[in-house]
Amino acid sequence: MRAIGIILAGGNNNRMRELSDKRAIAAMPIAGSYRSIDFALSNMANSRIQKVAVLTQYNARSLNEHLSSSKWWDFGRKQGGLFVFTPTITKENGFWYQGTADAIYQNLSFLKNSHEPYVVIASGDCVYKMDYNKVLEYHIAKRADITVVCTTCPDPSEVERFGVLRMNEDCRIEEFEEKPMVSPYNTISTGIYVIRRRQLIELIEKAAQEGRNDFVKDILIRYKNLKRIYGYKIDSYWSNISTVESYYKTNMDFLKPEIRNYFFKQEPGIKTKIDDLPPAKYNPGAVVKNSLISSGCIVNGVVENSVLFKDVFVGNNCVIKNSVILNDVYLGDNTHIENCIVESRDTIRANSYYSGEGEVKIVVEKNERYTL
Repeated sequence: MRAIGIILAGGNNNRMRELSDKRAIAAMPIAGSYRSIDFALSNMANSRIQKVAVLTQYNARSLNEHLSSSKWWDFGRKQGGLFVFTPTITKENGFWYQGTADAIYQNLSFLKNSHEPYVVIASGDCVYKMDYNKVLEYHIAKRADITVVCTTCPDPSEVERFGVLRMNEDCRIEEFEEKPMVSPYNTISTGIYVIRRRQLIELIEKAAQEGRNDFVKDILIRYKNLKRIYGYKIDSYWSNISTVESYYKTNMDFLKPEIRNYFFKQEPGIKTKIDDLPPAKYNPGAVVKNSLISSGCIVNGVVENSVLFKDVFVGNNCVIKNSVILNDVYLGDNTHIENCIVESRDTIRANSYYSGEGEVKIVVEKNERYTL
């Protein structure tokens, strides 16, 4: 493909509460065996984009570990490859990334040393499948300066989390407002953009000279009347996981057969780093209904409408309902978990009871198995 990829994966969001205390949002586990960033990486690989840069910053250790080899997503290692850029102190600059535009500016040499004419920019905290080639074809056909992939937000209360836009009949963007409190429109930006490489370099350098650091506010909104900025609307599954509620809902969506088939049975598939673990084991007396159970799990109790990630141990007489249990959790005997997200590497003591009433409860237990 005639494009390179940039995945913005350095951000943090307070709406993730305790879940983002020890990992980047792009490293959040999804659907049992995946991480949030796998979806953007797989889309890049499936679109034949050979050269991809991931810009990481906040709590990047587990994310960098996950990205330690490009072989899982099959990026071209002779031409292109997977590049991970974290903020670096240089002679000219000693700052962290000040914003999305500044993150690209601090790694501008990646763009300047590339030869592909176009750039696909995506964020690492969204779950979706997309062929970026179709967006690029649309971008070229419209002779656009920037193309913004957008979708319809079904819940009006969620609009405040996103950039809201209005297009004319020709799909050119006429209005763009970032995270409004209220809006009469429900078309939102998905954080996926296509732009000519030289144009991006020019806009980023100009923004840096003026001390402007945000890609949306300082480029998209600022230039909406000066540049040809078009919207490319999608109606397939798309979810942003940057709040606890949306993260929980997205994992629950994977309990629906049609969502699972769309992501995992229909080609092209989603790729991830593979751990060498045994298959899940169900001991006598275990009851599992409508749940995703990952490799390495051992189940003794009752699991209903839940997602269990890798290496979870469920003790005798446990009941788990409508919950997300992250990696490497030990659940003691007679534990009851309902409407909860249990943080990874937790040890839940026997006879514990946790239930989320009205909102999703995050369970974080002091971990005695891993004390130094």
